Amino acid sequence: MSELQYVYGLHAVRALLSRDPVRVRRVALQTRRDDPRSREIEGLAAAANVRIERVEGELLKRWVGDVVHQGVVAQVEPLKPWAEEDLIAALSLRPDPLVLVLDGVTDPHNLGACLRTADACGAVAVMLPRDRAAGLNPTVRKVAAGAAETTPVVTVTNLVRSLKLLQEAGLWVAGADAAGEKLAFEADLTGPRALVLGAEGAGLRDLTRKTCDFLVRLPQLGSVESLNVSVATGMLLYEAVRQRMTGQRST
Repeated sequence: MSELQYVYGLHAVRALLSRDPVRVRRVALQTRRDDPRSREIEGLAAAANVRIERVEGELLKRWVGDVVHQGVVAQVEPLKPWAEEDLIAALSLRPDPLVLVLDGVTDPHNLGACLRTADACGAVAVMLPRDRAAGLNPTVRKVAAGAAETTPVVTVTNLVRSLKLLQEAGLWVAGADAAGEKLAFEADLTGPRALVLGAEGAGLRDLTRKTCDFLVRLPQLGSVESLNVSVATGMLLYEAVRQRMTGQRST
């Protein structure tokens, strides 16, 4: 059996109990927490036959550290890594799938933050190259604040080949690059899309850049050369969400 992981926070635990309750081994609620949201958690856990415990806040802190756990922690089986075939199959179940691709992000803090944003923006999965990139380790899981247990990660041997598979599956691949022909809010990020961001400082590798269907850039009015990759990921993903919610891009 894989080592169990802790997921904390009302949203993350509720999402797990709603979407994948078989992975949840137990749910711990802080003793004095009694409100509609915590009662909803209790109801979901009871319906799924998941053990519920009432514990003191100090115990929750020992489990997950000094974080904002909102008085709820779940112990879960880790989400199994997806293969390319799993991702392609999942794409057919979404009308306008969104996939985040990270080209060689090596900082585990950045990867964790990207996973968290990908989860918030409804990405189907996050794709990573196997070599010269951060993997799912305890630091990534902690920074992701539960998103590593809700957002599938697809680790691939050949990123360019995998991008071509996404294109064959009907996704347009948009790369983030300072030389992009359009600003992100001018480009069409609705419909099936894969958004590709490069490593810290280096950006997209040449072959990755050439494989993209189009390149977009983020507006920069200051003097810094580039944004932190997790910040850029958040800006680009939320621009895609904005366009999908409003049905239009800015011009």
